[in-house]
Amino acid sequence: MEKERLARAALSRLMEPQDAAGLALVQLAGATDALRIATGQVAAGPGLERDITALLADSGAGGGWAGLAAALKRWQPRLPDLAPERDVATMARLGGRLIIPGDELWPAQLGDLGIQEPICLWWRGEEHPLPALEESIALVGSRDSTSYGAAVTGDLAYSLAQRGYTVVSGGAYGIDAHAHRAALAGGSAAVPTIAIMAGGVDRYYPSGNEELLRAVANQGAVLAEVPPGSAPTRYRFLQRNRLIAALSAVTVVVEARWRSGALNTAHHAETLGRAVGAVPGSVHSANSAGCHRLLRDGGAVCVTDAAEVAELASPSGTALPEPRTAAAVQDGLTLEDLILLDALPLRSTTSVEKLSAVAGLGQDSVRAGLGRLGLLGLAVSERGGWKRGKG
Repeated sequence: MEKERLARAALSRLMEPQDAAGLALVQLAGATDALRIATGQVAAGPGLERDITALLADSGAGGGWAGLAAALKRWQPRLPDLAPERDVATMARLGGRLIIPGDELWPAQLGDLGIQEPICLWWRGEEHPLPALEESIALVGSRDSTSYGAAVTGDLAYSLAQRGYTVVSGGAYGIDAHAHRAALAGGSAAVPTIAIMAGGVDRYYPSGNEELLRAVANQGAVLAEVPPGSAPTRYRFLQRNRLIAALSAVTVVVEARWRSGALNTAHHAETLGRAVGAVPGSVHSANSAGCHRLLRDGGAVCVTDAAEVAELASPSGTALPEPRTAAAVQDGLTLEDLILLDALPLRSTTSVEKLSAVAGLGQDSVRAGLGRLGLLGLAVSERGGWKRGKG
């Protein structure tokens, strides 16, 4: 198993995500032999080439197949960069791991991708079993989200997390960030949220979300199919969308422009036979044009709250339990105040600036929120800093 793990680590650096020829080679020859063939250590027989051609044709991915010789030539420039032991050691140093198909921790739902199942996953965060398909909901949308999109995403993610669902998104600015942040605030599952990265998980990207993604890694999971040090290219952003869709029972598009990448994620979900939800917006808002397009074309169901999303995830009525009952004093809090309360440390004090970074709120909003929480006894000021009160 260790030999195969290192082989898959090397192959993930050698081949781009969704490289159909490479994935077919791995499926037919096994990871260890596929690496030997891809690196030129052994020659592939004519029978293997025929089998790859047939497999690609069966899976509908044979359009760009120019033969194994062309693929070997394409992979050759990356051969000097292969250092799987180093990459695995890097992950261990970051408190992470590499998981491969067949591992106990491997999400079984990725098998629904067929030939497009990733070679491996690089995982930064604590080791917990990843949630099953019916326990995961993807929330995606525009990077330049409006205040409406932010509010709806926050309400959906917080309520879903309270019901025990894991919220899956892409770690980007806008809708993604609001989804992760609210899921962390409301999370009751062992893995409240998962961020799927387009680049290596050794670097949190975008840098403006570093604090948030660090919190996701500490409380949830940050995953990528590309090894440490890989740049988040446009192509890789599009490829990672299929993983967001495959991990989730439902993909909800909260806000999306006419040509948004979130529609690509919805398309992957449709292709996999997963449910797709779209949140309606103003007809005057360009940020909702993509959602309305999904609804008009019949590819998505209109959703407006967490209960409707949960119903899509388990239409047979086997939905997860209703949200846990919070303490009465917290019932009237706004979502912003709940997020701020969650960011407050229990013992040591922290500054307004630090709370602003952790909660993802402006400093003025943090000060106002601390005032409201202070009146309820939920926040206490000591020596110029703030911590959680007994409430």
